[in-house]
Amino acid sequence: MTPPPRRPVTGRPARPRPAPARPATPAARPEARPRALPPAEPRPSTGPQRTAPGESRATGEHRTVPTPLRPAAPRPVREPAPDTGGQAEVLDPHAPTVTTYTSGRRGFALPVRASVVSERSAERFAERARARRRVAVRQVVIGASTLLAVGSLAWLLLLSPVLALDPARVAISGAGTVVAVDQVAAVVGGRAGTPLPRLDTVALRDDVLEVPGVREARVMRDWPRGLVVQLVSREPVAAVPEPPSTSAAAPGGPVAGFALLDMEGVKVGRVDVPPEGLPVVRVPVGDARTLRAVLTVLEALPPDLLGQVGEVSAETQDTVSMVLRDGARVVWGSAHETSLKIAVLQALRAAPASAGAAVFDVSAPTLPITR
Repeated sequence: MTPPPRRPVTGRPARPRPAPARPATPAARPEARPRALPPAEPRPSTGPQRTAPGESRATGEHRTVPTPLRPAAPRPVREPAPDTGGQAEVLDPHAPTVTTYTSGRRGFALPVRASVVSERSAERFAERARARRRVAVRQVVIGASTLLAVGSLAWLLLLSPVLALDPARVAISGAGTVVAVDQVAAVVGGRAGTPLPRLDTVALRDDVLEVPGVREARVMRDWPRGLVVQLVSREPVAAVPEPPSTSAAAPGGPVAGFALLDMEGVKVGRVDVPPEGLPVVRVPVGDARTLRAVLTVLEALPPDLLGQVGEVSAETQDTVSMVLRDGARVVWGSAHETSLKIAVLQALRAAPASAGAAVFDVSAPTLPITR
C-alpha cells in the first residue's frame, strides 16, 4: 500500500541547528572533536520562497549555514592521583560534592554526600551550644546557692544561739496568792539555751501545770529570745479544818490545821489559822458530794456577799447553811436555784422589817422565812 503523499511545507525551509557541544580539554580528551551534523534534506517547495544569501533562485535549492559554536567553560582539573597512572581527573562544577568512606572490605568505598552547613548555621549551632552550657551552669549555681541558703537558715533557726531562750527575758503573770513564782521560773529555766523554734511549748506547759496552785497555763514565744507564761492560779475559796487523825475526826473536835481548797475542791495549800476573809467549811470528811455542793454555792455568791460569810457547814448536799460575820444564820438548802436565793437574801437583808433578823431561811426562795 502506497503511503499518502507528504504535504509540502510552504515558506522558508527550517534549518537544523546543531546542538552546542562542549569541547573537551585537550589535555583530558585529545581525541574529542566537534562532530559535524549531517546535511539537512531539502524539502520540496510548491510556491515562491525566500532564499538565503548564496542560494539559487532558479532552482530553489538552498544551503545550510552553520551556526558558530560558543566555547564552553573549561572544566576544573584535579591533580593526578598516585593510583590513576598520572592521568588528571576532570571535575564537573555542577556535580554535587561527595566524599567516600571505606567499608569492611579493602578497596571498597561508598559515596557519601557531605553535610552542607553554612557559616551562619554553624554560628547558630555554636551559639545554641553555648546557651545550653550557660543554662546548665546557671542551674548548678542556683541549686548550690539555694542549698547553701537553706542550710544557713536551718542552722540560724535551729542550732545557733541567736534565738536561744534567755531566762532573764521570761515574763510570768497570773500567779495569784498561792503560786510560787520561783518554782515556775525554775521549770522554765530548765529550757534555757534552747532555740525558740525548737522549744516544745506544749511539754513546757505540762511541766508548769505540775507546780502547786497552777490551774491553767499558757506559754507563748516572745521573739527573739523571750517567753511569756500566763497562769490561772487556783485561788482558795474555803478553809477546811484538818483533824489530827482521820479516825478521830468529829464535828467540833480539835484540828491540826486548815486545808485551802479552790472552787474545784483541789487543795492548794495548808495553814494553821484560816486567812482573813476566807470562810471555814465544815463537812463530813471524805464526803465529796457534800463538799462539791458547798463549793458550788460559794462560787455563785457575789464578792460583797461572799466577804460576809464566816463559816459554811453541811451534813448532806441538801442541808447547806452559812453563818455570816455579823452572827446571822442563813439556811440555804441545796445548790439549786442559787441565783434566786441570792436575790431573795439580799432583799431581806436590805428591807427594814427583816434587816435585824437572826435567821434567814431561803431554802424555798418563793416562801422565805425570817426569825
